[in-house]
Amino acid sequence: MSKTIPRNSTIAALDIGTTKVACFIAQMGEGDDFHLTGVGHHRSRGMRSGQITNLDEAEASVRAAVDAAEQMSNSRIDSVFINMSCGTPQSTRVDVELAVSGHQIRDTDVRRVLDHGSAQYDAGDRELIHCIPTGYSIDGGNGILDPRGMYGEKLGVNIHLVTAALGPARNLNTVIDRCDLDIVDRVVSPYASGLACLVDDEKDLGVTVIDMGGGTTSIAVFMESQVVYVDSLPVGGNHVTGDIAKGLSTPVAKAERLKTVYGSVMQSPGDARELLKVPLVGEEDEESANEVPKSMLVQIINARIEETFELVRSHLETSGFAKLAGRRVVLTGGASQLEGVRDLAELVLDKQVRLGRPKMIRGLPESLSGPAFATGVGLLRYGLREHVSKPDHAAIAAAAKSKRNLGRIGQWLRENF
Repeated sequence: MSKTIPRNSTIAALDIGTTKVACFIAQMGEGDDFHLTGVGHHRSRGMRSGQITNLDEAEASVRAAVDAAEQMSNSRIDSVFINMSCGTPQSTRVDVELAVSGHQIRDTDVRRVLDHGSAQYDAGDRELIHCIPTGYSIDGGNGILDPRGMYGEKLGVNIHLVTAALGPARNLNTVIDRCDLDIVDRVVSPYASGLACLVDDEKDLGVTVIDMGGGTTSIAVFMESQVVYVDSLPVGGNHVTGDIAKGLSTPVAKAERLKTVYGSVMQSPGDARELLKVPLVGEEDEESANEVPKSMLVQIINARIEETFELVRSHLETSGFAKLAGRRVVLTGGASQLEGVRDLAELVLDKQVRLGRPKMIRGLPESLSGPAFATGVGLLRYGLREHVSKPDHAAIAAAAKSKRNLGRIGQWLRENF
């Protein structure tokens, strides 16, 4: 059964990314309010394209971020909400309808139809992360948000299941366990980022969130206040840095600085005349540095970011949500801060685009209020919404997901012992 957290308690969120690990500790208040008491972030090691590649290095990065947050908040944490950017999260939609014999619909009926829906999907070598009811129906009548207390012959539900590859998910769980922390819940990164950056009207009318991280670019589509589709691409800001390093024969650290200080996605008239000093790989003498026009740097960045948005457009069109989600796009994540990225996104996606920053919360330092920290803030908002005195129907959905994953553990035990 999913854990319910009492109000006025402390919760913690852990954003484990390819380039950084960030830990947020907050004190829950009344209503939808919380106050950030501790933040810690550390350079991420042992990660590549969202996947853990070295358990020891990843553990050290997580411990460093958690320790810094605990020192700032003067408290100790033993459980966290974590993001899922590994395991290539994917969406599946399941429609289920069960007879309820005309009686008043109870919690047990809702739980039964959700259990039936999650059991219908054979995840194989994938693990269930989210089981989200996106809409109920009674006797074919759609648009019902909460069917409990109503009467009908047949109860139907449309369920959005989000799964991730089993191996990478277990590796992430192992790192958290080695840090002596329990996982309250896992949230796919673009879902969390959307909770941090979107306004209610966007979530209701339809919007696509594109979270541009260091190792992955992930997508979440929100409609009628629910997340209805997620996807992930194994390309991010680090790939731009790698392209610069290769294209200009410069060390990766210098390439990252060039991208951060001079990088842009769109050409400007003066770029061909502005010369940049580019140190060469293996050369320690600064006099041997190359001078290249800024236009060459912009051209390298533009090619990779344009390709990324074309992949996003292709995935949205294949999913069927390119038009259903409307014309609104919100960009977030560290790589979205490149100059001109919004204009290029509008050009490639043919949609209205804005840059998303976390909605302000008490105690959040200005330096950590940018798009790069949206996922961490979103994890706290998810915890507040789903686990702090959450409504019963959310608890029922969480129970269905928990039962499904416990069933997988039982199957593994039966097969191996």
